[in-house]
Amino acid sequence: MKKNIKFVAGLVLALAVLAGCGPAKKELHVYTWSDYINSDVIAQFEKDFNCRVVIDTFDSNESMFAKLQAGSTGYDIIMPTSYLIPVMARNKMIVELDKSKLPNVTANFDKAYYSAILDKTMKYNVPYAVTYTGIVYRKSKVKGAKLDSWKTFEMDSIKGRIAILNDMRETIGAALKTLGKSLNTTNKADIDAAVELVLKWKKNVAKFDNEQYKTAVASGELIAGHGYSSDCIQIAIDSDDIEFFLPKEGFAIACDEMVLSSTSKNSDLAHAFINFLYDEKVAKENMEYISAPMPVAPALKALTPELKKFLCLAPEVLARGEVLVDFDDKPEIRDLYIKAWDKIKSGK
Repeated sequence: MKKNIKFVAGLVLALAVLAGCGPAKKELHVYTWSDYINSDVIAQFEKDFNCRVVIDTFDSNESMFAKLQAGSTGYDIIMPTSYLIPVMARNKMIVELDKSKLPNVTANFDKAYYSAILDKTMKYNVPYAVTYTGIVYRKSKVKGAKLDSWKTFEMDSIKGRIAILNDMRETIGAALKTLGKSLNTTNKADIDAAVELVLKWKKNVAKFDNEQYKTAVASGELIAGHGYSSDCIQIAIDSDDIEFFLPKEGFAIACDEMVLSSTSKNSDLAHAFINFLYDEKVAKENMEYISAPMPVAPALKALTPELKKFLCLAPEVLARGEVLVDFDDKPEIRDLYIKAWDKIKSGK
């Protein structure tokens, strides 16, 4: 009889513990660039939707794509740059979005940003943030010189204190712009000339880097860094000694977008997250953190004049920018760039 009582008491206790735990929270897995979503915004979404957001990061589109191609699954939302989205679609890595679940996107998307994205139908993609590639530097270390060119990488006075992006298209693109060519040239002679210019820059460069350059410039370890506006503005906005510029020869415009992974297990929650980020108050808070413009019209209008100055480019400046396109459908051109990059990295 005592055994039965103990069994019943134990069963009641176990049920009580289970009831207290409740059902496991859903998890939303986001694969994105590092330090690219405000943690307070994530916390608010987790609270509002009773879920957990798990962030995994990549440092280049190529490394992200390679990981997915190798069979990595489990992501719900991925944030590639525009040019990679058609490739991901052809490789069945992503699926179409349900626009009926994205009312904030429909209502708040700023059509002025159509020029920064490649698929204006937004079949697979919702623009997240727009970045521009330029140079960040410490004014006190260049003897008052007003820098405005990619030729900054050739300055003997800052030799060994420069970082350039470890990104095939961005770095070759900077050289192409310096030579007066398109970022998207298919001309082998242009690409070869760009390689020779980057190899010249490489003699002055401390490292190829996509993530640590901003903290290195902020700390004074580096004097100049080739980088993304979102990273560079974060350290420039509160410093009298750090400046970011977009080179006069031209620069790359990139739009990182939100896509739905074909292996997503939480499609509804993923749509809810995309829609949440397009809320006016959420987008404003997020932009203040990431220091990059999101194409959310009411949120852009609500920014402070100081932040607008950094994030919203004048039309004549924007006209110098060019959006990168992918050459996945032209393998012979893609191979030219890959071989060019291999030559740059090997130093030959």
